[in-house]
Amino acid sequence: MIERFARHGSIGGMLIEMTAEPELAWQEQALCAQTGADFFFPEPGSSVREAKYICRMCEMRPACLEYALANDERFGVWGGLSEKERYALRHQSGS
Repeated sequence: MIERFARHGSIGGMLIEMTAEPELAWQEQALCAQTGADFFFPEPGSSVREAKYICRMCEMRPACLEYALANDERFGVWGGLSEKERYALRHQSGS
């Protein structure tokens, strides 16, 4: 689970070094950085409604979705889309 998207944070167990990867700077401004990870990585079968609500208000949503699609993120809500929605989007666009 993610603690926060901070300079030295963890996303799904992956260490992110924000200073080394400027393309990830959007994470510092994302609303999810101020919200608990439980919303964005719920237990299987749980609702993602709260995460999507937060995403709709976030200005970083397009960058987040782009990152998730480019990095084939398979778990959690990214850019306002669930795993199934991102899967459908990838297959709809022929990726």
